[in-house]
Amino acid sequence: MDAWVRGWAAALGLAVAACSNNPYPDADTSRKILYTNYNEAPRTLDPATAYTTSAHAITGNVYDTLLEYHYLKRPYELIPGLAEEVPRAEPQPDGSVVYRFRLRPDLLYQDDPAFALGGEGRSTRQIVAADVAHELMRIGDPAVNSPVIEPFSNIVGFRAFSQSLAERREADPAFAAKPPVEQYAGVGGIEGVRVRGERELEIVLANPYPQILYWFAMPFTTPVPWEAVAYYDGEEGRPHFSDRPVASGPFVLEEYHKQARMVLEANPNWYGVRHPEWQAPGATYPSEGAEGDAEAGLLDPALMGRPLPFLERIEFRREKESIPAFQKFLQGYYDASGIIRESFDTVIREDRLSPEMEELGVRLEKSVIPAVYYLGFNMDDPVVGRAGGERARKLRQAMSLAIDAEEWLRLFTNGRGVPAQSLLPPGLYGYDADYENPYRRVDLERARALLAEAGFPDGIDPQTGKPLQLTFDTPDTSAQGKLRYSFYVNAWRKLGIDVRLEATNYNQFQEKVRNGAYQIFPWGWVADYPDPENFYFLLWSEMARTRNQGPNTANFSDPGFDERFLAMKARENDPERLRLIQEMRAILEEERPWIELFHPEDYALFHGWLRGVKPAGISNPTSKYRDLAPALRAEERAAWNQPVIWPAFALAFLAVAVALPGVVTFFRERQ
Repeated sequence: MDAWVRGWAAALGLAVAACSNNPYPDADTSRKILYTNYNEAPRTLDPATAYTTSAHAITGNVYDTLLEYHYLKRPYELIPGLAEEVPRAEPQPDGSVVYRFRLRPDLLYQDDPAFALGGEGRSTRQIVAADVAHELMRIGDPAVNSPVIEPFSNIVGFRAFSQSLAERREADPAFAAKPPVEQYAGVGGIEGVRVRGERELEIVLANPYPQILYWFAMPFTTPVPWEAVAYYDGEEGRPHFSDRPVASGPFVLEEYHKQARMVLEANPNWYGVRHPEWQAPGATYPSEGAEGDAEAGLLDPALMGRPLPFLERIEFRREKESIPAFQKFLQGYYDASGIIRESFDTVIREDRLSPEMEELGVRLEKSVIPAVYYLGFNMDDPVVGRAGGERARKLRQAMSLAIDAEEWLRLFTNGRGVPAQSLLPPGLYGYDADYENPYRRVDLERARALLAEAGFPDGIDPQTGKPLQLTFDTPDTSAQGKLRYSFYVNAWRKLGIDVRLEATNYNQFQEKVRNGAYQIFPWGWVADYPDPENFYFLLWSEMARTRNQGPNTANFSDPGFDERFLAMKARENDPERLRLIQEMRAILEEERPWIELFHPEDYALFHGWLRGVKPAGISNPTSKYRDLAPALRAEERAAWNQPVIWPAFALAFLAVAVALPGVVTFFRERQ
């Protein structure tokens, strides 16, 4: 009988233990593994074409770059990565500009079977300058279809290379059948990309374009081994290169199950692991940062100067729905999370974490995204545009004074955003936190006075004797979209102006914009790189949407602005560049082609066991800088996920009740 009791006790213990809802193996409890989630897998991981944040979460961690951004400093500052230093522009007598990169010595790729193509038994090899040149040629390859051809067209011979490649392929099928690396060599490569040895690379630009350096801090320009492109061709069970990175970064893509999970493991071949004695800027936690970083614990002596990465692994698990993902964050099974709309008021109280969240040890990190959202006027329109002269200018100024961006943010984004005073967001060179745009404060009295000066007293059009009629085209026909955009319409109605909302689907809206058939429109821009040129070019005449299909959707054109833009565009950050930025800002302030609304703000939640966390703002993975305390995480998880054991006891009782009569009979027959 004792054995029977012991057996049931053991079964009961197993049933209770099975009540744990921990989705991870017990063996991983003490490891530094970062757990996060994703909604949809990236379409491609090819660094020449991947241009989404979901792809960059992988490519930015596995592909290293010649340059990168200082983790903590703002405004953003470039630092060396695979390159030994950030190169300086070297102007040439013919007007061209040369940048010379020198790679660090003893750089290795991750281990991969592809390298056997370069020699039997090889599992890796040195990273050389020719690998960077190879990737630049892939960007220029029409068959690759890279989305960033335009900025690299500043390189001497870049367009000619693309054209020659296309022509040779069309004329010679045998040439087209060769591996891409042989084709690139066959047309002579790119004239302005010069390999000067295993570690030396020269980039020659036809004209000054300092922003080219930012592109060398993106995975587009990462070294790519020709062996990987040749080997991963989708044949004989091999995946395509777009699904199989062979890279040089701090992590390696170990598992890639698009519909379930993606796993990155620390790369033992990464130069930061193999050569911690270098104390390289991109492989060492920084010892200086921006204002407020010390108070936020980001300059903790326990972190400063330590070699990276701190993490052993990063696991991405797919979550199709946001609510279950957020619930798992609250249980401690995800280390970081955004804030779902349904729980915002519970999580955030008066712009800070609620007491309940603080009690859990959760931290809130805010970061302003380098982006701007605005309402634009079509400057080609005869009523609101340049043809209207001073009258139209005062109309635009008056309409700008009626829009309360802060109230819009409160109503529609839970206050997540910084009201914009100019087109430049915080964190960029030229941004001035003290600048106040005189037309970006709500002042209905002044707005009415300007309308009267414009010839529209109380918003009345003297030609009709009725309220001035304008159209506001939007790309959202949903009820929520109508509510958001009606906010602006109602603000203008306070001035007596009748602005009619013309909501269409996105494709129809784009068609209207292409054809110039619009007066007022909503738009936004997220920076490709953190430089003022990437914002001010949005109003350069050469970028006009109607004439050149550029991003200048307002079709703004001003000779004084253009002159200053071209001078600013080609300069390094210095007092003269700042002066030019301020003068362009003054022109836009007065002309009002835009009503600047806000710079979006990202709210992210992190558990207390994570350390060294500072959101980048730009799409720039920073996982290598994050550290975590597995013991604290395990302790908190256990406290937050106490198993509900009464079902196990009930099940055991029921089993005993069912089995007991048979057991009693058995023992009676034995006696």
